[in-house]
Amino acid sequence: MGGLIFNAFNTTAFEKVKVVLIGQDPYHGPGQAHGLSFSVPDGIPPPPSLLNIFKELQSDIGLTIPRRGNLTGWAEQGVLLLNSSLTVRANEPMSHSTLGWNRFTDSVITKISEQKENVVFLLWGKFAQEKQPLIDETKHLVLKAAHPSPFSVDKGFFGSRPFSKTNEYLIKNGIDPIDWKL
Repeated sequence: MGGLIFNAFNTTAFEKVKVVLIGQDPYHGPGQAHGLSFSVPDGIPPPPSLLNIFKELQSDIGLTIPRRGNLTGWAEQGVLLLNSSLTVRANEPMSHSTLGWNRFTDSVITKISEQKENVVFLLWGKFAQEKQPLIDETKHLVLKAAHPSPFSVDKGFFGSRPFSKTNEYLIKNGIDPIDWKL
């Protein structure tokens, strides 16, 4: 899916960014990756981490768990679904982590932090939380939680209420909230 490597940037214009959800790298199974962190194309079953995100979405704001895992609708509303590495070898997570993608995506995070105000940064898991020093927390909201993976979801992701907290912050700052429904 090489044509979708920059899908996050093509779908969420810089001017529209309200939320940044940082992932590690694309899903590495056949047909899963499409350039948006945690998202899968239509017709691909949601992976376990995404199912856990949907469970928290239901618990947090009462939405029915979606049957599809395509998060393009979120991206079109200003949720930058950004993976730190934009590519990965099939069936090999973190296989492109040393190719320089981190320098590029760190620059994107820094630019958003410097040039925008009142952006919500969702940092789920240790890897994403390592990006926190790039964010000016006097201008933005950082919401941290455990990763939604089945291995860590019970260590602080469930019950973290990222969706309602994000919208409360956006509304408080005069910004249209995200419609999380897919």
